[in-house]
Amino acid sequence: MTTFDPIYSILYIDDEENNLISFKSTFRRDYHIHVASTGKVGLDIMEKHNIQLVITDQRMPDMSGIEFLEKIVPLYPDCMRMIMTGFSDMDAIIQAINKGNIYRYVSKPWNREELKITIDSALEVYNLKSQNRHLIEDLKEANQNLERKVMERTKQIEQQRLNITDSIHYASRIQKALMLPSEELDEIFPSHFVLNKPKDIVSGDYYWVSQKGN
Repeated sequence: MTTFDPIYSILYIDDEENNLISFKSTFRRDYHIHVASTGKVGLDIMEKHNIQLVITDQRMPDMSGIEFLEKIVPLYPDCMRMIMTGFSDMDAIIQAINKGNIYRYVSKPWNREELKITIDSALEVYNLKSQNRHLIEDLKEANQNLERKVMERTKQIEQQRLNITDSIHYASRIQKALMLPSEELDEIFPSHFVLNKPKDIVSGDYYWVSQKGN
């Protein structure tokens, strides 16, 4: 059986004071125990403390255990939830599973060793869920960093491409400046044509023309 350090916090809700006292005295050395006699007090405790496991009685005057769990599901989705009651109500069990998303349905009176095994099992599931959430967050962060690096590298490559293209265009202008314009060629060779069609921007060929005296 796994032994936990008292680092996990448990909230136990029950409208009978004796049950609260008994639960707290039994498990106070194993966990941080918070108790509440009503669902409203339980909600206040949830707001002030980081609760990993909620165990609640089902039949209570202000709100039932299922109603309480239904309220906290969207607010504290990672928190584990258990119903503990002395009534065997199949409809309540079904509602607890469907609405409260409970981990276990525990019957009263409870046995310390059996209940502790169930609690430890629930906390193990909580721990695994937390680890999985952290792994997903780390993976998302790693993907975001990778996407940012890819974008930065893409911009660098595009800038390099633009720089190279600018250099090639500049070389093309120099090449054209070295070649005689058509007007001067007309004076030297009245009947002529030049076919200069570079495969790329810059041609690998140059032509040179000069006129010597008769």
